[in-house]
Amino acid sequence: MPFLNPKQPYPITLADGSPYRETVHLAAVIDHPRMEIGDYSYFTHSGQAAETAAILAPYLYPFSQERLKIGRFVQIAREVIFITSSANHAMSGLTTYPFRVFSPETITDYQCLPFHDTVVGHDVWIGHGATIMPGVTIGSGAIIAARAVVTRDVPPYTIVGGNPATVLRQRFPDADIADLLQLAWWDWPLDRIERALFHLESGNIAALKPA
Repeated sequence: MPFLNPKQPYPITLADGSPYRETVHLAAVIDHPRMEIGDYSYFTHSGQAAETAAILAPYLYPFSQERLKIGRFVQIAREVIFITSSANHAMSGLTTYPFRVFSPETITDYQCLPFHDTVVGHDVWIGHGATIMPGVTIGSGAIIAARAVVTRDVPPYTIVGGNPATVLRQRFPDADIADLLQLAWWDWPLDRIERALFHLESGNIAALKPA
């Protein structure tokens, strides 16, 4: 089977040979100073490719202090949104109105809130319409259910859902999760992933070790 090209903006090719333009490789279409995105991670949306960063994380600005870090092979469904720290308003005073952001002389003065990076590990599946709140870390292999609102860290290979999102179950026993994190298949060369694809899809962890 033909394997992915991480520099290809549209990773899905339809039966007629045309690219499906609503699914994009994030790293191929986003150039944002506060985003770090691993290869092969994709996002499906109906905007233009150039709008991808603004659709995915609308409050992450070039002058923001926080970062959004997304690992490799992350799968992001439609209407997912990352609410990053720059979306917050100060609540310590009598008003939450951000007066200082409307003047170029004082806009950086407003950057006084706690700013925390939002981090998504590798091989994470984020379901339709999920909202990821500021400063959350999502472990590799986790699954975020559709419409979940993630307000706290998600352990690796854990399924969460609801508002606020709570743990539904672990995907695998602890020992298997430890093995998967040590194997870190997402860092393998593509030819090795291709050779191991059957075992990746079938859930045969033991067979991956000599792959």
